Amino acid sequence: MQQHGLKINSPLGNVWLPEVNAVDHPAKAAAADLYIVAVKLWDTADVAAQLQPLITGDTAVLSLQNGVQKDDILQRYLPQQNIIGGVSYIAAAIAEPGVIHHGGKLQKLAFGEYGQPTSARCEAFQQSCQKAGIETDFSDDIALRIWEKFIFLVGFSGTTTLFRSNIGPIRSDPAKRQLFRDAMQEVADVAQAKGISVRPDFAEQLLQFTDTLPADMPSSMKTDLQRGKRLELPWLSGAVVDMAKQLGLAVPANQHIVEQLLPWAMGPASH
Repeated sequence: MQQHGLKINSPLGNVWLPEVNAVDHPAKAAAADLYIVAVKLWDTADVAAQLQPLITGDTAVLSLQNGVQKDDILQRYLPQQNIIGGVSYIAAAIAEPGVIHHGGKLQKLAFGEYGQPTSARCEAFQQSCQKAGIETDFSDDIALRIWEKFIFLVGFSGTTTLFRSNIGPIRSDPAKRQLFRDAMQEVADVAQAKGISVRPDFAEQLLQFTDTLPADMPSSMKTDLQRGKRLELPWLSGAVVDMAKQLGLAVPANQHIVEQLLPWAMGPASH
């Protein structure tokens, strides 16, 4: 990016920024009102430690990562009041260094404060997003929104990676479709056991939503597997298995996904 800028290839329009302010460490960047954390989950702790000396006053930190444990990791290093909860809805991947491929037209952010309905910093960020043409949804129960995405993501990432397939063949095959639904329902059961007010029929609603997605839509974890990279498995189906064990719940679908994908969790050298 420092040498060639940033390119985004998208059905909504391609963008090329020949010059961007890209640095290899947060400390080299100018002071900011808002830091967005968008690294893979295994790098969360390292990034949080790097951000620690930069956080003062009302500085906001917004994680748009996958999973439900991301903000817990951030709170080990950063003051809780500086963290905004958030999720992103997009299908995108790094096509090559400095080049992002946006698959489909979905591009939406949801965010909100923990424990309060709104804040000046969230309203300011929402206005900036709207000016940039980014769809936003301010949530007064961001923990629920994070779990709702997690329910879908665990099933979607787990099955597409397990079967090395885009979503189309999975949702059209009865056995694979059932595994997809079971994986999501197990996450919903874990969420409810942890006091998250997930609707009883939410997994079924997500299954119907999946029928509206492009048939060739992959998950980022499937893409990582194909590229020989580490998988976010420990923070997705793996996290479900761990939480279920603590709660005394059985999650056979996610257990199966973990067992089958574990040899590739650390990349090709791990199997």
